Amino acid sequence: MNLRIPGPTPVPDEVAQAGAAEMIDHRGPEFAAMMERVTTGVRDIFQTTNDLVILTTSGSGAMEAAVVNHLSPDEPVLVCTIGEFGKRFLELTEVYGARPTELAFEAGEPADPNRIEEALKANPQIRTVLVTHNETSTGTTNPLKDIAAAVKGAGRFLIVDAISSLSSIPVEVDNWKLDVVLSGSQKGWMVAPGLAFVSMSEESWEVQKRTTTPRFYLDLKRAQDSAARGQTPWTPAVSLFFQMDKALELIKSEGIENVYARHHRHGERVRQGMQAMGLQLFSREGFRSDTVTAVLCPEGIDVANLRKIARTEFKTVLAGGQGPLASKIFRFGHLGYCTDEDVEAGLKAVEQTLQRLEYKAPARA
Repeated sequence: MNLRIPGPTPVPDEVAQAGAAEMIDHRGPEFAAMMERVTTGVRDIFQTTNDLVILTTSGSGAMEAAVVNHLSPDEPVLVCTIGEFGKRFLELTEVYGARPTELAFEAGEPADPNRIEEALKANPQIRTVLVTHNETSTGTTNPLKDIAAAVKGAGRFLIVDAISSLSSIPVEVDNWKLDVVLSGSQKGWMVAPGLAFVSMSEESWEVQKRTTTPRFYLDLKRAQDSAARGQTPWTPAVSLFFQMDKALELIKSEGIENVYARHHRHGERVRQGMQAMGLQLFSREGFRSDTVTAVLCPEGIDVANLRKIARTEFKTVLAGGQGPLASKIFRFGHLGYCTDEDVEAGLKAVEQTLQRLEYKAPARA
């Protein structure tokens, strides 16, 4: 089956096999050494010298950790939303009692750094900004470097969901002065779901000291203190650490710049292929993601039926839309462990599915 969704992503055979290794003592020297290797490898790809912890949780767990460790009840915050995962940040801030101001942008559009700057000027009491780098629900990548310049230029604290971008799209944590940055193993890292990564600036630790929101399992200070001893505060997903160790070897062997180039090549190929079929891309040109492409379903074709036929007849799994886009778009993932052959097979499956549905598409070059 050709899994063309934006996560969980396919896992290379050698990574999957690494996860089948014999279990070890998670409080012993072997695990401590592996944890140090994995943390160092992940930190290098984050392009940071900041502290970084690894949590046994999903990407949403990392988002929750960012909120409970850095936001207090009744604290005003700015949440920039361009899709469903931005709205998840919004919901998290509401659940924990903060007072969010939502700066919403139309689905398919990126966040405008100038509007963020204006919102911060209009709300001087806001100290923290939360933003999604790569919004997989719409296939849109925010101009994070420019957003960070606006936020940090205003002297505010920045939390970034880079779950579906880090290791696939460049993210320069230190150069862009990003305070808290999140990612997850099931995206471009080529590992099964269950590990999350959180990098924290020096300012982050000061913010945590004065944050009053209760936390326990997701307490980042506990995680950092345990990491200093080569451990995690709670039982870690040891098998996923084995996988991560191997996946980092593969990424290092390929070279991270080559990984970025591969993702861009695949993104361009999918975008060109979809347009050659007469299909319309959903997100704005210039901000289309190199990890997932969102495509408007042709008029008269049911998205669910299109995905069903692609799966059952052409062995290709496409993602549907989320929220209000559920009946309007389908999404084609091309991140992580993905080859040129996977992309071409996926495009061919879409073409055959459309033919099966009697859609009169122009011939694809």
